[in-house]
Amino acid sequence: MKEPPPTCQLKVGTSGYSYEEWLNDFYPVNTPAQQMLPYYAQTFSLTELNYTWYVMPRAYAIERMLNLVSPDFKFAAKLTRAMTHEIDPKQWRGQVNLYKEGIAPLTQARQLAAVLIQFPQSFNRSDGNRRYLAALLDQLQYLPLAVEFRSASWAVDKVFDGLAQRGITLVAVDEPDLPGLFPPLDVVTNPEFFYIRFHGRNAAGWRSGNMQIQFNYDYSDAELSDWVDKRIMNMANQAKAGYMLFNNHVRGQAPKNAQSMVRLLEQAGLV
Repeated sequence: MKEPPPTCQLKVGTSGYSYEEWLNDFYPVNTPAQQMLPYYAQTFSLTELNYTWYVMPRAYAIERMLNLVSPDFKFAAKLTRAMTHEIDPKQWRGQVNLYKEGIAPLTQARQLAAVLIQFPQSFNRSDGNRRYLAALLDQLQYLPLAVEFRSASWAVDKVFDGLAQRGITLVAVDEPDLPGLFPPLDVVTNPEFFYIRFHGRNAAGWRSGNMQIQFNYDYSDAELSDWVDKRIMNMANQAKAGYMLFNNHVRGQAPKNAQSMVRLLEQAGLV
């Protein structure tokens, strides 16, 4: 198999890092919340800011985080739900401007890996949603964008080609094999970077809608090796960088699986 170019820089991390349930499993017992990021950054060089989906990021808070990590540490910032899940046709453009102001310190420090635009499964490929997506991407242009679809209706070549024309990354996902969910793919639409999110394969939990159950999953080495051999090797040959984030955050499984992925990538000669 063709080896990936040496310019492909792979980074592995987790979706969020501040979880009390990781105490004792990943963080030392009694680690205060304000010390979690610098401790996390001793092991990983990438994290996904999950909190920015719930609340609008603020520049001063982002600057505080930047002061806790080294200059080569990267952040992926999730787009706030007002632009993906709770869209107000009259307000969303103003929300975009607030968001860009909030993450400005990341772009200025060149530590923004990507803006993650994650849509719910209910966001299907209708004419109205296609128009909204195009308008949203226009408003966010000049930022490194990664789009995650949950609805399988978007898994078509026209969508991949459209993202490629805009230089936008299609997020690859590992999630339960359920009807209507986006399938696991190794399609690279942006030569700058690819992006993979590991959600776990808890089908029953996914149906429950309870996040503590939905993302309760522990990957085996065999499952992760399958991704390395069948998809990541191929994706690494098509992009300058690759980001892999684990969202199975229950009981410290995400950092454990992320460390396993790093080990497997090393064994494969990819890092």
